[in-house]
Amino acid sequence: MPNQSDPLWIAHFSDLHYSPGNLAEADRCFGFAVENAIVAGCHAAVVSGDSTDHGLDAHTPALGALARRIHRLTGHCPVLMLQGTFSHEPPGTLDVFRLIGAQYPVYVADRIHQVALCSGEFHPSEGPIFTETEFEALLVEHGMPKVIFTCVPTVNKAVLAAAAGVAKAATAVGDHLAAYLRAAGTMNARFRSLGIATVGVSHGTVNGCQTEHGVPMAGFDHEFGIGALFDAECDGFLLGHIHRAQQWEREGRVVAYPGSIGRFHYGEIGAKGYLQWDIVPGKATAQSVETPARETVCVDFDGPPDMEALAAVAAEAADKFVRVRWTVNEEHRQLVDRDAIVALFGKSAEIKIEARVLPAVRSRAEGISRAASLPEKLSRWGELAGVATEPLAERLAVLESLDAQSIADSVLSHLRDQADMESGDGQQDASDAPLEMETSYAEPPEQTAPVPTSHAATAQSAAATQMEWLTEDLFA
Repeated sequence: MPNQSDPLWIAHFSDLHYSPGNLAEADRCFGFAVENAIVAGCHAAVVSGDSTDHGLDAHTPALGALARRIHRLTGHCPVLMLQGTFSHEPPGTLDVFRLIGAQYPVYVADRIHQVALCSGEFHPSEGPIFTETEFEALLVEHGMPKVIFTCVPTVNKAVLAAAAGVAKAATAVGDHLAAYLRAAGTMNARFRSLGIATVGVSHGTVNGCQTEHGVPMAGFDHEFGIGALFDAECDGFLLGHIHRAQQWEREGRVVAYPGSIGRFHYGEIGAKGYLQWDIVPGKATAQSVETPARETVCVDFDGPPDMEALAAVAAEAADKFVRVRWTVNEEHRQLVDRDAIVALFGKSAEIKIEARVLPAVRSRAEGISRAASLPEKLSRWGELAGVATEPLAERLAVLESLDAQSIADSVLSHLRDQADMESGDGQQDASDAPLEMETSYAEPPEQTAPVPTSHAATAQSAAATQMEWLTEDLFA
């Protein structure tokens, strides 16, 4: 550990998210960061929450890999691990790390309190803040601390809701934490006047910060306002939870997120890394060190994908992680050849395809429900759609007044009339024939009896001459 007058160097890691699915990315990036911090000669290391992505069994490769990295780090400096989001680190997940210290210990901060680092050992307060009695005992038994950590792990909002009420729980978190940080600030100012560095460590959202996708986090239900963090009178405030690196500075004091150690989602902007803090009482700086996070490429189309554009992207996407997304109407979904897209990115580390199909939405015409009768509804639809409805109204009247057989007979009669008119175009009308033609039927010549023709056969013969007409819609 450095002397009291020397700067304090802290390696600040966050959001490691070790899990079976993230193991390769997390271990490559965190492994690089650990080795880099050791070479840099850091005096202490802090992991500000979400070391795991979810609860892990002790025998899983992901937990074993994380434990090896932490063990490697404790061979060179003390390590403080903060409780993160409960969905990522269920309570008790970090307890096993208390047992893996090498030359230096691992301290797990799972409650709101302060802890002093003296000669490579951690000494916590009994309550949220060191009392005068505790501080004096600390000086007598362990000497002057090099740094005082003010630890604010993830707050259990369910417990707060039970105490403050569900309606007030969202804003009560920020109010309670702001009150605590002001109280801690009074004690931290005293420590700093004695030449002791003061460092805050927390896991939560600062109102106004930006997510890894560049979206501002604005609202009343976030844990911290930036003013409340500076009220804690810490030289440096080490934050976790937000995956994008960002920092704020005021009068030489700094509040900062290092961002996630690797790139775990598509669309994340900015470099990934960890922070090297250089702290003296009253002044701090935080420098980001980039880790070898995977490269991701996101291609979005408003419509069917452009294969030529994708081919150009694929030529530059070897060993990269690629996501292709498009949005198409339901009737155009068959225009996309998924197999061809996958083949284009055969040299990429991963190709993820996301298609959004917009269903055909049919809505009723405005005001149609208020029409009293079906013809009125039809007329209203025609007005809105710009369609002449008179022919449809005529056929609708036929449908309403006649049964199916009557409509069919009428259609067939119309067919026969048209056939008779067309067959009589080249013959004289019977009324214009000579008189002898009329009397000739008095004694008809002997002839073979005609074969009876059924009504259906007549209809079939007439329909045969009107094949083109039958292809039309009778009620168009």
